[in-house]
Amino acid sequence: MRHGSRIDPPNRFERIHGEPDDEHLEWDTEYLDDRQDRRIEYLADSSKSVVSENNSPDVPFRYSLNPYRGCIHACSYCYARPSHEYLGFNAGLDFETKIVVKHDAPELFREFLSKDAWTPEPITFSGVTDCFQPAERRFKLTRRCLEVALECRQPISIVTKNALVLRDLDILQRLAADNLAHVFLSITTLDAQLARDMEPRTSIPSARLRAIETLTDAGIPVGVMVAPIIPGLNDSEVPGILEAAKTAGAMTAGFVLLRLPLTVEPVFKEWLERTQPLKAERVLGRIRETRGGKLNSSAWGERMVGSGEIAEQIKQMFRLFKRKHGLDSKLPPHDCSLFVPPVPKSGQMRLF
Repeated sequence: MRHGSRIDPPNRFERIHGEPDDEHLEWDTEYLDDRQDRRIEYLADSSKSVVSENNSPDVPFRYSLNPYRGCIHACSYCYARPSHEYLGFNAGLDFETKIVVKHDAPELFREFLSKDAWTPEPITFSGVTDCFQPAERRFKLTRRCLEVALECRQPISIVTKNALVLRDLDILQRLAADNLAHVFLSITTLDAQLARDMEPRTSIPSARLRAIETLTDAGIPVGVMVAPIIPGLNDSEVPGILEAAKTAGAMTAGFVLLRLPLTVEPVFKEWLERTQPLKAERVLGRIRETRGGKLNSSAWGERMVGSGEIAEQIKQMFRLFKRKHGLDSKLPPHDCSLFVPPVPKSGQMRLF
C-alpha cells in the first residue's frame, strides 16, 4: 500500500513520544515492512454533530459537512493532517490509515436541517477531508447525506479529488436541475506519476478530467481547483491544467498556494526529500520566498495565496490563464428559496 507519509510525527498535544531505533531493527525486514505498509483501520465516531461552522475571511463558505476524519487519499501536503492530533493520533501515517467514520452522519445532518434556527444557505461537503475518499465506497455516508439534501432541497457544494463523485450523478443531477448543487474537482497535476507520488490513493488526473466532462454533460455546474500550487514543483502546470479543465467543461477555477501548518511541515518535507530529491532544496526555497522566509504563514488574507514576488507572479499567471480559457465567470447561484425542513422522526408535520 502506498502512503504519502512514512513518518509518525509527534502529536503536539502529547508530552511523551517514542522514537523507533531503526539501527537495531535493520535485520527485521518483516517488522520494517509492516511499519511502512500500514493497514487501514476504520474507527467509529460518536460525534453529535456533522456540520461545522467557520468564520474565516479566507474560506469562501460558512458551513461544511465531513462524514470522515482522516483521509485514505494520503496527500502529502494535506492541510487537514493536524486535525487528527485532536483525536490522539498523529498527522503522518495515522492520518491516512486510522479513518474515523461518522456512521450517524445522515441522521445528524437531518437533525441539523430541522433546527428552527437554520436559515438556508449552501453547505460544502469536504470542508476538511474528502467526502468521496475510498472509505465512501464502503460506507456510502456521503450519498446518504446527499439524499437528505435532495429531500430538503438544501443547496450544497462539493470539493473532491475522487472520480467516485460520478457514482452519485443521479442525485446531483436532480439537485442541479433546481440550482442546488455545485461540484469542484481538485487537480494539482496532469503528470500521472507525480500524482501517484504526491496523492497516492486519489483518482488519476485523467479520471478527474473525465469526471468534469461527465458532470458537465449531466447539467451540473463544475469548477476546477488547482490546490495546492507548490512553487517549483507544479506551478508551471497551471496553464495546462486550466486548459484541460476548460476543454472538459469546467466553468470556473480557483487556486490555493501550498500551506504547511503545524505538523504538515515535517510530513511534506519528508515526502519531498524522499520522492523529489533533486528538486527538494529549490522547492523549499521558493516556498520560503512566498511565506516571508518561513515555510508557512497563517496571517489572514495571505495564508491561501502567499506574499512576495513569486506569490504575486503565481497569482498573476493564474489570473491570466483563467481569463484566457474563459474560466473567470462564477457558477450559477444556489437557490435557497426551495428549502423544506425535514419531516421529524415522529412523522408529525410542522404547523408553521
